[in-house]
Amino acid sequence: MARAPGLSARAKLTLSYVGLVVVAGLAIIAVVWVFLLRYVPDSAITVGGNGAPEPGRFIPGRSDLWDAFAPKAGLMLLALLVLGLVGGWLLAGRMLAPLHRIADATRKAGAGSLSHRIELPGRDDELRELADAFDGMLERLEAHVAEQQRFAANASHELRTPLAITQTLLEVARTDPSRLTPALVDTLYDINARAIALTEAMLVLSRAEREPFAHEILDISLIAEEAAEQLLPLAEKNAVALDVSGEVALTVGSPSLLQQLMSNLIHNAVVHNLAEGGSVWVATAQRADTVILTVQNTGDVLDPTTVETLAEPFQRGTQRVHSDQAGVGLGLAIVARIAQVHGGSLRLAPRAGGGLQASVILPAAGYPQAGDDAQRGSTLAR
Repeated sequence: MARAPGLSARAKLTLSYVGLVVVAGLAIIAVVWVFLLRYVPDSAITVGGNGAPEPGRFIPGRSDLWDAFAPKAGLMLLALLVLGLVGGWLLAGRMLAPLHRIADATRKAGAGSLSHRIELPGRDDELRELADAFDGMLERLEAHVAEQQRFAANASHELRTPLAITQTLLEVARTDPSRLTPALVDTLYDINARAIALTEAMLVLSRAEREPFAHEILDISLIAEEAAEQLLPLAEKNAVALDVSGEVALTVGSPSLLQQLMSNLIHNAVVHNLAEGGSVWVATAQRADTVILTVQNTGDVLDPTTVETLAEPFQRGTQRVHSDQAGVGLGLAIVARIAQVHGGSLRLAPRAGGGLQASVILPAAGYPQAGDDAQRGSTLAR
């Protein structure tokens, strides 16, 4: 935005210092005049004399004192003015130096250099607090941009594979229409469905990261039961027992996002399971200031280092995956992001007997638990 030229902040501070010093000097002169010279007679007087052996004592009047005091006071005000200009200019420059460093860092950040840091030295004060906050913001922005770039690269790679396969199959069908068999159509349908699922998952992740949402008081246990009922047919199809139990757990958040979080956790637990006879356990608990949702599933024994990366976009575990519901590698990444925007976190750990334990910790709504009827549960058997 174009602005009219004006005085710099340094010049304004200098003039402020000078004005304050001059006003203080004038105030001192006014105090001398009001509280001292007002009690002195207007004219000089002589005490004694008139033939006395000792000469009379001369007592100056108000005008005599003012004539002697005014030039010295004027010189002192001039000295204060010069001192205020020089000292104020130097002091203002010293005080504003951190702002110049912050402005330089802002311009570099605006030009795309997010790796630059101010790192303002010295003791803690308001300007250093501002510089540290700006450094923290730059660090978060740099990490966020790096994450988005990595996500975009992974998403491009994930989308390129099904699109390339689709293009190859279509070229085969175009060059030889007789090979357009039902099996080929089914393959194209599956690949297209996977691309659509990937796109929808990326949209959900983007919505969780950017869009604001209404905050409502919600019972996590009810959301868990609803998600389990919706995914029960998938569990039965894959011969997985689905058990939901726990207590009332009140938190504040978005119903749709928390429903997505719950569905992703249970879906992930069902499809990454044993071939037959697997189990999934969903439990909720309320603590003093948090609510805890835990989803555990059976499966292969997992390496702890592998588990630590499962919440990264497009990362998949090595345990068994039901081939018709393999997912796109964004389920746990979406869960982690939804938990984060709700002020919570996702924790993953391998189960001792094989499989995964996923725990979502969210802030409690701040309301006391219900009475004896708080405990309830339901079991959904295969």
